[in-house]
Formats: sequence, C-alpha cells, structure tokens
Amino acid sequence: MSMLIGLLMVAPLALAGPAHGSSSHTSPSSSSSSSPTTPHGRLKVCGTQLCGANGRPVQLTGMSTHGTQWYPHCVTDKSLDALAYDWRADVLRVSTYVQEGGYATDPAKFTARAQRFVDQAHRRGMYAIIDWHMLSPGDPHYNTGRAKTFFREMARTYRDNPGVLYEIANEPSGVSWSRIKSYAEEIIPVIRAEDPDAVVLVGTRAWSSFGVSEGGGEWEVVNNPVRASNIMYTFHFYAASHRGAYLAALDRASSRLPVFVTEFGTQNYAGEGANDFAMSQRYLDLMRSKKISWVNWNYSDDHRSGAVFKTGTCDRDTTWTGTSVLKQAGVWVRGKLRQ
Repeated sequence: MSMLIGLLMVAPLALAGPAHGSSSHTSPSSSSSSSPTTPHGRLKVCGTQLCGANGRPVQLTGMSTHGTQWYPHCVTDKSLDALAYDWRADVLRVSTYVQEGGYATDPAKFTARAQRFVDQAHRRGMYAIIDWHMLSPGDPHYNTGRAKTFFREMARTYRDNPGVLYEIANEPSGVSWSRIKSYAEEIIPVIRAEDPDAVVLVGTRAWSSFGVSEGGGEWEVVNNPVRASNIMYTFHFYAASHRGAYLAALDRASSRLPVFVTEFGTQNYAGEGANDFAMSQRYLDLMRSKKISWVNWNYSDDHRSGAVFKTGTCDRDTTWTGTSVLKQAGVWVRGKLRQ
C-alpha cells in the first residue's frame, strides 16, 4: 500500500470492526491439481530479467490482496477462481501487514492465514508473492526480529515449492538505502537457509520508488547493490501522482537492475481519487516492452477507488466474474490481464 494510505486506514468501511503466459491455467474443475510451475517452472533471476526454468525472460502479471487483517473475506475459493480463470492472472501477492492490526498482534494467526492464501493461489496455478507489508514505521529494522521469525517459517514451509517469491520489505521510508540494504542482508540468509533457490524481492528507498520520492534515484542501488544473488528490487507507482520522473526512473533502473513492480495503482498515492488510465498505460507499455512483472493494488472491495470490487462484493461472495461487480479500476486492470 503506497505512501501514507496505511496511516489513513484505521477502520476500512467494508468491515464492521497472454504476454505473461497465463492462458495455460486449467479450468476451475481441475484447479486442485494445478501446478504453480506451469508454464514457467521455478523462477530465477538472469541478468536484469525474471526468467523461467528454461532461462527465458517472463513477465508475471496479477493482483495484490488488501491487508489480510481487514479483507480476508475477499480471498475465497470463488474469488481466486475468478482471478485465475476469468481475469487470467498468474501471480497473487499476499499482503501480511506487520503493524496496523496485523502480524504483530498475533503472529501465529497471520502466518497461518498467509499460508492458506498462498496454498489457494498454488492450487489455481498462480505464483504467490509472500509480502511482508511493513509500512509504518518506515525503518525495516524495526521489525527485523519478527521478519526473521516469519520468513524462517514461511521458507521452511515452501522450501520445495517453486511457486513462491519472498518480498521482504514492502515500502521502506525515512531511512537511507544503506540501512535498507543492511536489513536485506540480514533477512535473505534466513530465507536461503531454508529455501536456497527462491527469488527474493527487496524494497527500495522512499516507499519503493528507488528513492525518487525523497530526492534520490536508482543510482543508490546501482552503486551499492545488496550482496546476494537471485534477487530483484521493487518499484511502486500510483499513476495519478507519480508522473514522468518516476516513469523515467523505472526505465533507467530496469536497464541496470532486475526490477519487479510489486504494487501499482491507477489513482493517487493513497489509492484514491480519479483514475489516470492514460498515464497508467504508459507504465504498462514500458513494462511490457521490458518484460517487467507487475501486480496491481488491490483485490478487495474497500471503499477507495483503487479497490477493484464494488463495496459489499466480498460480503456476498457470490458473483466475482465479469465486470458487473467491478469499479472502473477493476474493469481496466481485468482487461489488461486478459490481453
């Protein structure tokens, strides 16, 4: 979730208290036998690209859950059937918030919930991003101990499963790149001890903008990369707020570094307001041309314009397919995934 939206969200209103190869998904009736290895197998980083087991670059495209403490009822068998088979996504980002009423309040509960959603994605042939959704405080070291516990358990669970990627810090902010880098170099060995081959996604400075939102740029990472292999760096954008300078930074960074856009929206940085589909398309055109994988925020019925479903859809858990239950952003991103 970008920038300050997590701070703004105290009580969500919805709760009381084939460029990417997705056409290979099986039908819902056979989803229990689907394999997350289809069609790309175990993913790896080759140069600046995300590649499949055959060494060829791939582009994954999909959706992110909202915070699993607020919207677990939006992640159901029916909704994920729609995401995999109707929307044709091939990756689900499972967002486990750390604070904001998330993991820190009940580690066992939120670890089990994350595993359930990862398993549901795998049964439908989707990859799963295990997202450690630290937001506030913006220093990832604030949660280093919790992160080690969480990722040790998740990596132990999925060590033999080629369908996971580990995103170790959602949106660091207010700290230097060197501090984020030192955190990554503590957490990655914990994952590697259990799951030596999985791709790890590293958040970048200033809400995963490569530092642009705090006056920096991708050169910070280019000149001082994380000392680890098989990693990618994350970039987040919200098209109505993040204009040409951000697009140019993504273009430059992805020419020098392996980049995965693990979160974007067509609205402003808080996931609110009018959609800017024209600017969003400029980003999608760039990402398609360079095979940069992307995930849209978010697969829920939150009242904000960035949530793809109309408010109340998740409570009903009946109709998920087609466009009748979608907001404007949902209609647009579903169309892009189906192309």
